[in-house]
Amino acid sequence: MIKKILSLLPLLGILLSGEELKVISDSFKGDQQKGISVFTGNVKISKGRDELNASKLTIYTDKEHKPVKYLAEGDVSFYIVTEMKEIYKGKAQSALYLPNESEYQFNKKVDLFRLDDFRRIKGDKIIVNTVAGHAAAESADHEPVIMVFTLQDKNSTHKSGLK
Repeated sequence: MIKKILSLLPLLGILLSGEELKVISDSFKGDQQKGISVFTGNVKISKGRDELNASKLTIYTDKEHKPVKYLAEGDVSFYIVTEMKEIYKGKAQSALYLPNESEYQFNKKVDLFRLDDFRRIKGDKIIVNTVAGHAAAESADHEPVIMVFTLQDKNSTHKSGLK
C-alpha cells in the first residue's frame, strides 16, 4: 500500500500545478525514480473541459515531478478545447501531448472534427497547438490527407421574399 502511495507522488506535482487532472483506469504502475506513471485498461483522462480515452496512458515527469509528456495508446478518443475556444473531437490509435508546447500529436488513422466550424481532417499524423491555433496534417504510404469543409451558400442565408 505504501509503495502505491509513493508511486503516486509524480501525479501530485500535476495536481498542484493548476487544473486538476483526473485519471481513471483498471490498473496503475509508477516509478518515481524514472518519472514514469503507467495506467492501463479503460483509461479515462479529464482536465478542465478536455477528455481523452485510451487503452494505455504513460505520463513522463521531470525531476521536479512536473509532466513533460503524456502518451496515450490504443483506440484513443478525445475532446479538446483550445485556448482560442476551438473545439476538437476525434479518434486515433495514439496521441502525444506535450504540455510545455501546448501541443497534441495524433497518430495513425486519425479522424479529427473541429466542431465549432464543421471541419474534418483525416490523416496519419495531425498536430494541433492549443495556444497558437496552428494545425498540420500528414499521411503515410502516399495516401492523401483529407479535409472537408462545410460552406454556407451566400444566397441561402439572405433569402427573404423582398426585392
